[in-house]
Amino acid sequence: MAEVLRVALVAGEASGDILGAGLMQALKAQHPGIEFIGVGGPRMQAEGLVSDFPMERLAVMGLVEVLGRLPELLSRRRRLIASLIARRPDVFIGIDAPDFTLGVELKLRRAGIRTVHYVSPSVWAWRQKRVLKIREACDLMLTLFPFEAQFYDAHQVPVRFVGHPLADAIPLQADRPAAREALGLPVDSPVVALLPGSRGGEVARLGALFLEAAERLRALRPGIRFVLPCASAERREQIEQLLVGRDLPLLLLDGRSHEALAACDAVLIASGTATLEALLYKRPMVVAYRVAPLTFSILRRLVRSPYISLPNLLAQRLLVPELIQDAATADALAQALAPLLADGEVQTEGFDAIHRTLRRDASSRAASAVLELLGKR
Repeated sequence: MAEVLRVALVAGEASGDILGAGLMQALKAQHPGIEFIGVGGPRMQAEGLVSDFPMERLAVMGLVEVLGRLPELLSRRRRLIASLIARRPDVFIGIDAPDFTLGVELKLRRAGIRTVHYVSPSVWAWRQKRVLKIREACDLMLTLFPFEAQFYDAHQVPVRFVGHPLADAIPLQADRPAAREALGLPVDSPVVALLPGSRGGEVARLGALFLEAAERLRALRPGIRFVLPCASAERREQIEQLLVGRDLPLLLLDGRSHEALAACDAVLIASGTATLEALLYKRPMVVAYRVAPLTFSILRRLVRSPYISLPNLLAQRLLVPELIQDAATADALAQALAPLLADGEVQTEGFDAIHRTLRRDASSRAASAVLELLGKR
């Protein structure tokens, strides 16, 4: 009978809960007899984690919001560290949420507990000195992307590229006619998906711009249709207000972003994690982004990467157009999108190669790497 392993995990938001649940499932498949402790959401709890406190208490976004909750977050982290040192897990796995989990990893590793960090922060793009703290805090870094592993290798951080669970979940070839039928879209019209972001600030900066670009594109390509998945009821209301006075053949959806991507011919999209989903669905895209002018001037000095979008970072070349800040005009977006409706093959061939690189059975590889670290394989 295999010895019982005590594995501690902490996830701070819904995406981490999904990754954590997949990892827990794979760990149980490879090593029967594991006790899970730490902090996680409903998916991780369904896999057997007893959560020390509700994961939602860690899910804070925005500088002002974090400052307001800082005393509680620091207190929770102190108590969690003390509790884990007392319970001596065989390994601690911090899932994303680096501002919270790296501090936990540092204290636990100093106390002689093995530590793993799953999902790299964007150290390769900005604040590169954080890699020194990471090297001190974790025995192993698990990355979703190969270029991240190259960065850690160069900085002497033990690393394993495991692939991306989304690349495992999304088929290599999506069924466009089935997706159109499910959404009630015509089979023979060109369809463009508009994804201006999931946060209120993003939609405030990009929503009207994307709708104006759609109007320009419609003038270039009569008969075109648009689909826009809304991340929440609040985002839908925001978009509906921006649509007042416009005459666009636009289908608004509640969620269902994967169906929208499967159904469309091309995508106008805000830079962010959704660009990876569009890539995995092999849909040609134009990436746009705008931030406050002061933020842009600061980021321009801090960011070391030549690209901002994941498709270009993964391709290590300019595979998709990136229109940032003042370059992101309605005309420029429409002109960049129009040719992709007829010929986006250069992009889609690149996307297919990337999809195959990322399709590694990520949860199983991550579980194997953790067990190897513990000498249990």
